[in-house]
Amino acid sequence: MVIKEFGSNRSVSIAPLVTFRITFGLLMLGSLIRFWWRGWITALYVTPPFHFTYWGFEWVQPLGDTGMYLLVFVLISCALLVTLGLFYRPAIVIFFLGFTYVELIDVTTYLNHYYFISLVAFLLVWLPANRYYSLDAYFGFIKPRLRVPRWTIGILRFQMALVYVFAGLAKLNADWLLRAEPMKTWLPSKSHLPIVGSFMYDDWVAYLFSWFGAGYDLFIVFFLLNRKTRPTAYGFVLLFHAATALFFPAIGMFPYVMIASSLIFFSGEFHQKLLSFLPFRQVALPAEPYQFWYRNVAAGLVVVYVCVQLLVPIRYLLYPGKLFWTEQGYRFSWRVMLMEKAGAAYFTVKDQTGKKSWTVDNGQYLTPLQEKMMSSQPDLILKYAHYVADQFKAKGVAGPKVYAEVYVTLNGEPSRLFVDSTVNLAAKKLSWRPYDWVLPFDTN
Repeated sequence: MVIKEFGSNRSVSIAPLVTFRITFGLLMLGSLIRFWWRGWITALYVTPPFHFTYWGFEWVQPLGDTGMYLLVFVLISCALLVTLGLFYRPAIVIFFLGFTYVELIDVTTYLNHYYFISLVAFLLVWLPANRYYSLDAYFGFIKPRLRVPRWTIGILRFQMALVYVFAGLAKLNADWLLRAEPMKTWLPSKSHLPIVGSFMYDDWVAYLFSWFGAGYDLFIVFFLLNRKTRPTAYGFVLLFHAATALFFPAIGMFPYVMIASSLIFFSGEFHQKLLSFLPFRQVALPAEPYQFWYRNVAAGLVVVYVCVQLLVPIRYLLYPGKLFWTEQGYRFSWRVMLMEKAGAAYFTVKDQTGKKSWTVDNGQYLTPLQEKMMSSQPDLILKYAHYVADQFKAKGVAGPKVYAEVYVTLNGEPSRLFVDSTVNLAAKKLSWRPYDWVLPFDTN
């Protein structure tokens, strides 16, 4: 879809791009203020003595108490500037770099919609979303334009379609469709809700949620693309994400991000009507559409971006074993709310002779959130084992060996041993290769 739209010389109304910029900016503004107000800056980035960095990004570390608050303040300011379209280009560049930097500090804070926000911010860096209904155009800092190349809208639609379709494909598994897990596990906790609460223990409700969710994700984009079915489809968007926000508040801003972002599928005329409610209007706009001076380069970059976004979610096919168990290839693949996984991890350190041993108190090094996330994710277990080894080495223990006894339950299955407790994890290196120290799910 995007490649076809880029190859076309046809221009379209800039209005959908402008509405997307404004709603994105407002959502980020509210989300970051909420993040600050709830004290999550301190809890997630200041208090922990150790952070689970992404492989290859070990250099990304928090900036300290003052630095983290200053960084979030800058992001809030940039979100406001993006909304207003004032100094838009530097604002969106700083927002993309700053937001992505914060998300790279600790893997335990990973959420699909944070990844989505970084991708959207990256795309907005290159798009002329401030050429209309913006203070940049209003004050004459840039030349306003009423029309843009069709691909500038198409690339955002592609990104939205990717999230929905891959999320739907990921639900085509036995746990989701045949066992209604993890819905059977989650829904009983919502029995306190008025009217519907009494049904939360019924199996048919869990199956209804599971099958409707799979069908929605798989087909909603195609209905949004069709002009005749679009209004009804957006009604389902509102219903689906409102229900998600009600039943699963822990998912945070994701439902609201998707509700606002799905408006990109509506026509330019629809968005023009929305923009007419803004307090100022621009007149005497040039008739010629916005043109990219680096059009050929942009065409190649779009192709590369599309290919990467299509390949990253399916990289899990390169790894053996049950995906939800090993989680190799799980992140960045739009697998939204697909599993209930919990673990209990116990670590023992031995000196190089094996004669002395120590039991590790995880609470000494990790926050409750970090320990919870670490206890069921192999790469985090390995990172933590290396950190523990470094801590004991600093205490004078020569050649410390770290062993883990980890028990994990997945989607209602009985808890079982997760890693080989005879393996010295301090001697294992983190890489792209399959984890040979994680016990197979089926034979465990």
